[in-house]
Parts: sequence; structure tokens; C-alpha cells
Amino acid sequence: MKSIIIIVVLIVILGAAFWLMQKPAMAPNVGTRASPTVTLPSATSTEAVSISGFAFNPADLKIKQGTKVVWTNNDTVSHTVTGDAKVINSPKLAPGASYSFTFTKTGAFKYSCTIHPSMRGTVEVTPLP
Repeated sequence: MKSIIIIVVLIVILGAAFWLMQKPAMAPNVGTRASPTVTLPSATSTEAVSISGFAFNPADLKIKQGTKVVWTNNDTVSHTVTGDAKVINSPKLAPGASYSFTFTKTGAFKYSCTIHPSMRGTVEVTPLP
């Protein structure tokens, strides 16, 4: 008789465990709404700026937030890419060297070459849709 009771109890416990494992988990309803999360992609696209003829080409660039810009020095002398607010700040770029920066914030970013201040450019970053 004891063995029958033990077997019945084990069957009930195993059946309940099996039932609980099959039941989909439900999130508790706490009456609050989750805030949307915006994750910026890392460098969704890449734009190139050539440094040649003592100029940035293109000098004015319009991009979407999250875009990576690569400046390549195709000139015969060294240059820098230095933002007015120092957000963009390359080391001295020897001929053939490159510098890249991924724009995660929106706005207009003006920059110049600290060696040749007449060289100026702007990157305008617009928000993602």
C-alpha cells in the first residue's frame, strides 16, 4: 500500500513538472510601458574625404548619424583633421595616411587642418529615421 501511494505521488509530481515546463512563460502585468530603446548601429556606412591640393574633397559632407568618415591624405605634405570643438582630432597625417571618425551625434562639425588653417570642411550629421 505504501509503495502505491509513493508511486501515485511521484506520478503527480512528475506530471506537474512536465506541465510547468510546457507552459509558456508569461511576463507579469505591472501596468507600465517599456521605454523604446534606440541603439545606434556602428558605422552603418562609410564616406570618404580626400585631402589633396591643400583642400578637403568634398569640403562639405552631409551624412546620417552612425556614419564613419575616412579622411585620406593624398597630398605630398602632412595635414591634420581637427574639429573646432576638438571632437574630431587626428594626429599629423603623413602622405598616404588615413584617419577615421564615426559620428554618433547630430549637428554640424566644422574642421580644419592645423598646419594649413585655410583648409576647412564641415560634416553635417542628420538623425536616423
